[in-house]
Amino acid sequence: MGSGKEIRGVLFEAGISIDDVVDAALELYVPHPGVETRDRAEEAFRRELEIALSDPNLALLIYAGTLLEEEGKRGRLPNMKTSDYERDLTYLIADEVIGMTIAKYIGGYKGTFDYVRYDKAKPGILGVLGPFMDDVIAGLIGGVSANMYTRAVFD
Repeated sequence: MGSGKEIRGVLFEAGISIDDVVDAALELYVPHPGVETRDRAEEAFRRELEIALSDPNLALLIYAGTLLEEEGKRGRLPNMKTSDYERDLTYLIADEVIGMTIAKYIGGYKGTFDYVRYDKAKPGILGVLGPFMDDVIAGLIGGVSANMYTRAVFD
């Protein structure tokens, strides 16, 4: 991969492990043809996640979320007070747009619908992440989940 950063490492530095992502995804797991058991779902989700994380465009979207999160923590987001960032006010929709973009990029409209499910429920690590990263990871999970359920039927 050259000398650039690896997105898994960037996530790890942000306090997000692949296991955290998988655990959050599986909290909302629903048995489906091809992924009738939790073990099969975990295997399929991890496979789809690896495919998704190998995409440089997705890696850049995730990286953008980590940078926005860091700048928010430092109080350096343009046109936003630190207190507004910390409260994740309803007028802040850039985080939602990033999450939806990630979900749709990976899993199309199905991914967007799964993103909404995860964004509302906030299972696992999603409940403790900041306003940008909870949407970034919910988008990642939503898109990957959509692909997992869709492709599982054909495996």
